[in-house]
This record gives sequence, structure tokens and C-alpha cells, in this order.
Amino acid sequence: MVLKTFGWSFAVTALGLVAAVLYDGWTALGLVAILSILEISLSFDNAVVNAGILKKMNAFWQKIFLTVGILIAVFGMRLVFPVVIVAISAKLGPIEAVDLALTDKDQYQQYVTDAHPSIAAFGGMFLLMIFLDFIFEDRDIKWLAWLERPLAKLGKIDMLSACIAMIVLLITSMTFATHAHQHGGTHVDKAQTVLISGLAGLITYLIVGGLSSFFENRLEEEEEREHEAEEEAERAGKPRSAVALAGKAAFFMFLYLEVLDASFSFDGVIGAFAITNDIVLMALGLGIGAMYVRSLTVYLVRQGTLDDYVYLEHGAHYAIGALAVILLVTIQYEINEIITGLIGVVLIAWSFWSSVRRNKALAAAEGKAEASKEEVASGV
Repeated sequence: MVLKTFGWSFAVTALGLVAAVLYDGWTALGLVAILSILEISLSFDNAVVNAGILKKMNAFWQKIFLTVGILIAVFGMRLVFPVVIVAISAKLGPIEAVDLALTDKDQYQQYVTDAHPSIAAFGGMFLLMIFLDFIFEDRDIKWLAWLERPLAKLGKIDMLSACIAMIVLLITSMTFATHAHQHGGTHVDKAQTVLISGLAGLITYLIVGGLSSFFENRLEEEEEREHEAEEEAERAGKPRSAVALAGKAAFFMFLYLEVLDASFSFDGVIGAFAITNDIVLMALGLGIGAMYVRSLTVYLVRQGTLDDYVYLEHGAHYAIGALAVILLVTIQYEINEIITGLIGVVLIAWSFWSSVRRNKALAAAEGKAEASKEEVASGV
């Protein structure tokens, strides 16, 4: 099961490390290995959240997520995205941007650093909306009940998530503007950039998330109708084959997953520049990491881990909330990538431990109930 799920990841790791050695010797191999670990640690929460969405999709779309999706994730976000950032911010053509990335790595890194406020605002707002929509939803299972119960009551207010997100964006852009004025006002226009990029992130979430929810609801309605038709056919004694229901619903969920993955990868791409500014090594290291995140997502779905450890999804969403705040804070202040990665790992580990404790408590309670039943039966 492990080899079947992680086989491609192992193969890509071997190829990537060999390519790194051939490209720039053993030092390059070390850098690629570090980048891979960075990407996995920063994106573990991504795998948990992705698994929650992917389990609603059929085997065909899960395969698409692992094949077409990985091409978008590795080549789109880890290779093309940094070049696009430079091309837009420096007003260069794509070929010039690639040439700059390969020939003048320091200048290339500077362009990416200059574009960081708009990247952080877009990604931060998208992730913040995911977190807010999660904590404002009333759920049967609550992890931090003292916090989640009152928030679920507040969540009954329409459009609360969007309102809070916009307030956070306004405060972020105003804080950034004040900071810029203190430095002679040379970068005051960056506050506007933050505001526009943040709004773009918010709008992207509302469009993609809205379409995904709409088609998911349509899919559920069709499945209910199909189930009723099957029951009627059975009563009438006529066999009826089940109809595969994927189509638009699965496509928009796939699209949502890709945008989600892109938002998660912002911190990995930006963090990679702290380790190397070589675009080839960056693509190799982050690409290997992205493969493991994909494989881990599928593994969580097939093992039913989210069903067994019910608080994992909560921990991942709290990690998303933390990452959203960190991205917005990095517009003004520098935060070490190790801290970013550790926060996510700690929250998910805590939620996993809480799930294990819950499972043990339920098993103990069931054992006591069975024992008392046996006692009653023997007494009778």
C-alpha cells in the first residue's frame, strides 16, 4: 500500500537527487534535500485539508489530481510561478525572466523579494477565508469546544467571514502604508498593491469556493435522486446499474484544490530563497516535496485516516489560519521559515494526539458498556 501510493514520489526523489548532483555536484544534492524537507514540513497541513476534499471525488479525479495536478503543482507553482513574478514585477518578457534567473541569480532574487507583498497579501487572504469559513461552521465534532462553540453561533451571521477578512486586509494595508511613510514614503504605493492583491485573493476564493460548493450540492442532490431510483427499481424487481456522477462537480473541486495548493506553496517558494536563489535547485527540491504532499494526501484518503483521527482536519485548519496570519505579517516583518513550519507541525501533532486520546476514551467507554451488559445478562 505504501509503495503503491508513494512509488512515484520515491522515483521522483531519486531522479531529482541524481539531476542535482549532475547539475552542481554534492552541494546541490544537499540543498535539494533541505528544500524537499522544507516543502513537506510547510505543506503537511495542505495534505490533510486536500484529503478532506479529495475523499469526495471518485477514483478517476483522484488520479487526475495525482497526474495533471502534480504537473500544475511542480511546473506551474515551483518553476513557472517564480519566473512569472519576476516577469510582472520587473516588466520583462518570460524568456528574459528565465535568462535572468539562470544568469543573474541575485537580481532575480531581488525581484521576487520586491514582489513579496502582493504574493503574501493574495495567499494570506485566500488562506484566511478557508480558516474563517471552517471555524464559523457549526460542526458535530468540536476539538477546542470552548472556542469553536461560540464561533459557530457567530457563524450564523451572513457573510461574516468575508467581512472579517476585509477588515483584516484594510488593517494590513494601512499598517503597511504607515510603515512605508516612516521610511521616507518611497514605497507608499505598496499599500495599494497589498490592498488590490488581497482583494484578488478574496475574490478568487469566493468564485472558486462558491462554484465548488454549488456543484458539490448539485452532485449530492443527483446522488440522492439516483439512490431513490435504485430503491424503486429494486422494489419493482428491475436491476439498475449505478451511474458515475462526477463531471462539473469534480472539475470545480479539482480547480479549488489547485488554487488551494497554489496558496499553500507561496510560503514554500518564498522560503526557498532563504536557502538558494538557483531556480533549477529550487524547482528540484520543491518539486520532490510537492510529490510527497500529493502522495500523502492520497494515502490519508485511502487509509481513512481523517475518519479515524477526527481532530486532524481541525488542526490543519488552525495551521492554515496561522499561516495566513504569518503571510500577512511578512509583508512588513521577516519571519523565519522554521517557525512557520513548526507552528503547522505542532498544531497537527496536537490534534492527532487529541484524536488518539478521544479514540481511547471511546474504546474504554464501549468496553465498560459491554461489560455492564454482560453482567446484567448473567444476573438475569
